[in-house]
Amino acid sequence: MKLFSIFKLTKKFFLLFTFIFISSQSIDAQEVFALSGKVTDKDQPLPGVSVYVKNTTLGTTTDFNGNFSIQLPKGTYTIVFSAVSEPKEVNVSLDKNMFITVDMSDSFINLDEVLVSAVRVKETSPVTHSNITKKELEKRNLGQDVPILLNYLPSVVTTSDAGAGVGYTGIRVRGSDATRVNVTINGIPYNDAESQGTYWVDLPDFSSSIENVQLQRGVGTSTNGSGAFGASLNILTDAVSEEANGEISNSFGSYNTRKHTVKFSTGKINDHIEFAGRFSKINSDGYIDRAWSDLKSYFLQAAYVDDNTLIKAITFGGHEKTYQAWYGVTKEEIELYGRTFNPYTYENEIDNYNQDHYQLHWNEKFSPNFSTNIGLNYTKGKGYFEQYKEGESFDDYDLIPITLGGETIDETDLIKRRWLDNDYYVANANGTYHKNGVELIVGGSYSSYVGNHFGEIIWAQYASNSEIRDRYYDGESNKEDINIFSKLTYEIDNNWSVFVDLQQRFVNFKTDGTTSDRDPIDIDENYSFFNPKVGATFKINNQNNIYASYAKAHREPNRDDFKNGVTEAEKLNDFELGWRLNKEKIKLSTNLYYMFYKNQLVLTGAIDDTGDPIRGTSGESYRFGLEVAADINLSKNISVQPNIALSSNKNVDFYAPINGELADLGKTDLSFSPSLIMANAFSYTTDNFHVSLLSKYVGKQYMSNLKSTVSKNDVLDSYFINDLNASYEIKVNKIFKSIVLNALVNNIFNVKYISNGYYYFYDDTWSNPPQVTTVDGAGYYPQATRNFLVGATLKF
Repeated sequence: MKLFSIFKLTKKFFLLFTFIFISSQSIDAQEVFALSGKVTDKDQPLPGVSVYVKNTTLGTTTDFNGNFSIQLPKGTYTIVFSAVSEPKEVNVSLDKNMFITVDMSDSFINLDEVLVSAVRVKETSPVTHSNITKKELEKRNLGQDVPILLNYLPSVVTTSDAGAGVGYTGIRVRGSDATRVNVTINGIPYNDAESQGTYWVDLPDFSSSIENVQLQRGVGTSTNGSGAFGASLNILTDAVSEEANGEISNSFGSYNTRKHTVKFSTGKINDHIEFAGRFSKINSDGYIDRAWSDLKSYFLQAAYVDDNTLIKAITFGGHEKTYQAWYGVTKEEIELYGRTFNPYTYENEIDNYNQDHYQLHWNEKFSPNFSTNIGLNYTKGKGYFEQYKEGESFDDYDLIPITLGGETIDETDLIKRRWLDNDYYVANANGTYHKNGVELIVGGSYSSYVGNHFGEIIWAQYASNSEIRDRYYDGESNKEDINIFSKLTYEIDNNWSVFVDLQQRFVNFKTDGTTSDRDPIDIDENYSFFNPKVGATFKINNQNNIYASYAKAHREPNRDDFKNGVTEAEKLNDFELGWRLNKEKIKLSTNLYYMFYKNQLVLTGAIDDTGDPIRGTSGESYRFGLEVAADINLSKNISVQPNIALSSNKNVDFYAPINGELADLGKTDLSFSPSLIMANAFSYTTDNFHVSLLSKYVGKQYMSNLKSTVSKNDVLDSYFINDLNASYEIKVNKIFKSIVLNALVNNIFNVKYISNGYYYFYDDTWSNPPQVTTVDGAGYYPQATRNFLVGATLKF
């Protein structure tokens, strides 16, 4: 019955997709000429280079051997060749079939690519992935966080605590939450080593300093930091600019949202040295009452570059102040007070955190075939969240009861701050050798984390024996992570390519002291993981290839898991089978995946007292799905980019305490894992104008693993939203090179939807003894109704 519903929901999508596909084929019927060629770097073929016709939506990608072919009518064209590089443009006059050879050694910035080559895959690799360029990010970059800008990728669901995409935001991929998505910035792990989470609020407007992004779904390739259990997000920051330039960007919008950004680059001074930077300020009142954000960030880079060397010193960071919105709102509160209700009223109920990153990268190209990368990182984070609490017990804060007027006082109203003060050190090194169809990458990474957790009472109605800055809890965590890996890609012939990736990872986690509940904690655990990955790609012809891969991954628990008594590591076996079609008018990527877990730490639905999700071990479980993504050029200026993900996400044999007994619930749906996710971008593009209708459908989700056994409070309804995005560039050629105007209308049909929430249940043993009854409840994070952002960027 459920499958029938899914097919019914997707019927129209497939009919539309089929119509568009047939239409695109009919366009091929007109008389055209073939522009084909080979792209090289010092006589070495370059696979995966983007080749597109300037000011159109037509394009392709070079194959294993650096070859490409585009069908075009008679005319004069500018062909753009681009990878992680400065694009190279070639002008051609086409009145017959033509073959060209393009050498990118003079413009291709291989050394910038080396920063991320160890954790990324190429276009033809047997790994399911999506690439996003700076140009694509810029169209929607008006103040919202990185996860929101990635919302329309396959299998992606994004969330926002404040409802408008500014402040605390999150991303889930294939149903896996943000703690399972490995994030690296220039190859350096960004996930918090202790909680494994990613807090984009600490890096506001970071998308303004991103060169490109690769999202690998599934286990992906070996990476640094905690293993990917749903996806990995690999970010490359701004590349060295050839010419001096600058930008001033300002945007404004609903909920008093403002973003102000200044960027600059000196270009290459004396052909070798560049200084660049960005400063940003973002403010928003949020969709939820009082859920304001006050955010500042910066990005600075100094670089030396020559033909064989790139040295980059980078520092970036942010300071965030956000009002408390992480507990959401209950169904009853929505009915009584409206969906923007926030139960917190204390004026300084805020999160206040500062994070600074310092990176040093040295990339050396010793020959056309061999290059190395060494990366060093230091991250400093420090901050607190402040809470007002009523009627708190003295025992919870190590306070002594006092007597006033003959009455014993053992409770007090108070204001507390809970601090995190941490230091994170990373050293990466890798070398890449490629020749005659062989690419070998060998590398490793070492990281060390020290985090101090402590709490202070800064005001109390009855202070008892406390002194200012007394710590009512205090704990320290230390984590060391070592990983070594070797990756081999071998092109057996013009059709077959194989991939082998072997990683050994060692983890030690220690923590001692007391928790925020003042419970003692003493953990010292060691883990050793061997993570092999193998795959193969078969090129059917220049337009089609198929691939298959297997990857094994392990993952250690995080600090909260240890607090809850979980010490056993998770295991994942990921099988992927895919087909890619690459024609001048249509690109299609289709893949099946089967991810089988043992001891998966699934979200229970509940959250702790800091708003973080609580996890529990779920024996055996799996995710089985189909993903389809297309990029179809209907004409020179019109394109559509639909994608769909169909999946079945199950706990194999799930048990839970229900009505005082341990109940066997059998096969249940994994929490926060919709079985259907669809998205589409319908775009019209000219030389200086772009407009897109962006659509997103997310199917029904369960917030628990109980599948509504207690009640339907654990259900998040499906939703379908549409955004409208437009940009217009005015060429000035005087004071400024150009002025770019951007507009974004989110949720244009004013849908009232909820993308995230929490669910809890417990056994009530006291209301009607000896009867035991399971009671449940839920909270929700309503997302903004129709809202807009508009901006202007002055480029010089």
